[in-house]
Amino acid sequence: MNKLMEIIKLFFHLGLVAFGGPAAHIAMIHKEVVDKRKWMEEDHFLDLVGATSLIPGPNSTEMVIHCGYQRGGVAGLFASGISFILPACVLTGILAYLYTLAFQIPNFEAYMIGIKPVVLILIFQALQKLWKKAIKSYELGIIAGIVVLLGFLGISEALCLLAGGLIGFVILKIKESYTLNSVAIPAIFWVFAKIGSILFGSGYVLIAYLQDEIVEQRGWLTSAQIADAVAIGQFTPGPVLSTSTFIGYLLNGPYGAIAASVGIFLPSFLFVLLLNPVIPKMRQSKNFSLLLDSVNAGALGLMAYALFPLGKVAFFNPIGIIIFFIICGVLWKFPKLSSLKLVSLGIVLGVVLVKSLPFLAK
Repeated sequence: MNKLMEIIKLFFHLGLVAFGGPAAHIAMIHKEVVDKRKWMEEDHFLDLVGATSLIPGPNSTEMVIHCGYQRGGVAGLFASGISFILPACVLTGILAYLYTLAFQIPNFEAYMIGIKPVVLILIFQALQKLWKKAIKSYELGIIAGIVVLLGFLGISEALCLLAGGLIGFVILKIKESYTLNSVAIPAIFWVFAKIGSILFGSGYVLIAYLQDEIVEQRGWLTSAQIADAVAIGQFTPGPVLSTSTFIGYLLNGPYGAIAASVGIFLPSFLFVLLLNPVIPKMRQSKNFSLLLDSVNAGALGLMAYALFPLGKVAFFNPIGIIIFFIICGVLWKFPKLSSLKLVSLGIVLGVVLVKSLPFLAK
């Protein structure tokens, strides 16, 4: 019981303070689990980091679940994951409730215009950080380009990623041989469970899936609302996938928020529980490593494609363009500015510019 309480206390705390995206989260987990508490050796932690790339789902959340499993078994697995996810989902749900109330404020949508350019910049930043890691050869660059092209041709995100992975595997194998609605709760749950089951790479890839599943296929929300949801996911600590809580709330209130949250995160618990014992063998497989590289490149292509629909929303009037360039200038001067501060700045700029230049907001 002492171990379980220790796990809950640590990861609940991290869930409250973990800003900055998956890479920052993993660094914080490493400091707490390896450096401070000595729960495992450095080499084993690195093996777990590699393992999170071998299965679908949010990387930092799966690292938390792996660490909980190593420390406290199956009970630790669920305790760590729930403790880490819960603060972000609760806070995001509260913000979603306030968001729905705020639509009663005159011109509220105009004031929120500052968020959209910030979301674009956050995706640009994520692409910049991940590019060198994921695109390790010109073949992988081609795979990412193919996935972007398939996205523009209207192919669904899941098929894009599958095609990218399979095409890339063949290419690399050959080279190696020679060198606000009311949506039903079950529907919400299954859509987000589907996304959670096939989501590889960074949480930012989620944007492409949401655009396809929620906006284009079902018409449940608009691209602007998806952009707002992603911004709120950045605004709150913990996993970026708490964006699903916000969207679920917009679709069917508190029960929709719960259904979306459980749906998006549940597959990660199951994947870690089932695959943790066989991770060492998977890591040693050359063929699996080739497939993984291809899937990661495809995931990066999906992130790049997600910029297109969000760009149309962000730049639909001059204020969005002005805010985009202001934020770029701020980032040039202060490159390490956090996502929380960027989103806050975007909101403030949106309110100020809409108030002072209302003719540009129309």
